[in-house]
Amino acid sequence: MNLTFRPFASPSDYEQGVELQRITWGQDFTECVPVSVLRISQKVGGVTAGAFDERDVLAGFVYGISGLRDGRPAHWSHMLAVRPEHRGTGIGTKMKALQRDLLLATNIEVAYWTYDPLVAGNANFNINLLGARPIEYVPDMYGSNTGSDLHSGLGTDRFTVQWDMADPAVERALAGRREPDGADDAPFAFDAQAPQTADGSEVLFPGAPTVRVPIPDDIQQVKLDAPDSALAWRRATRKALQWYMARGYRVTGLRRGPETERCYYVLSTERLAAS
Repeated sequence: MNLTFRPFASPSDYEQGVELQRITWGQDFTECVPVSVLRISQKVGGVTAGAFDERDVLAGFVYGISGLRDGRPAHWSHMLAVRPEHRGTGIGTKMKALQRDLLLATNIEVAYWTYDPLVAGNANFNINLLGARPIEYVPDMYGSNTGSDLHSGLGTDRFTVQWDMADPAVERALAGRREPDGADDAPFAFDAQAPQTADGSEVLFPGAPTVRVPIPDDIQQVKLDAPDSALAWRRATRKALQWYMARGYRVTGLRRGPETERCYYVLSTERLAAS
């Protein structure tokens, strides 16, 4: 499909942006960004941009606001959405590349956003395809109920990720060159077949320099098939990821796909992650 990637400009662009939020997160989604905010964010360095087909129909969009974080110019990328019929085609990566170009042109070199640590597809996209890195685990960041079916039942735990857009590692990720993570023989934090065993207060996580924290390949399907198991995954991963990150470990990779039987995060100590 012949798509044009550009900032929003016309009233129709913004209206389609609101419509796509409803398509993505549901008609009852309470956190929908209105037309006025999508528009005025652009006036102060924010990005509201998308992919449009030959009929100017919005196929996907990216939205965020700019400001200061720790005294440094920064961007918070709040939303990325793609119409269902266009998912899996690479549109999301191209929209993030456009966002990066627009921000670097204004001398903003770092962007932040959040995603659910249990959503393997988003983890793969953020870490492997974009080169972003989780820096913080936030339990229930957006409250327990946003009105979206995607968020129901498990709360809204989130990773905050940092995207150093001028870093050569990001350039390599966008070019499809994956960084080595050295995790082939690292121990797992807990048994992926029984995540509920990692819920208890007596669990002892392995203290190796590099560890693997498993996640399900499709948490939404787990939630549909076995809600109790989905909750066990949430509790186990929350406990493990917070435990390691509080002790100086960094998330350095995500393994998912035919080359591995399990889907898991790779976490390493600061010393090894920097080497």
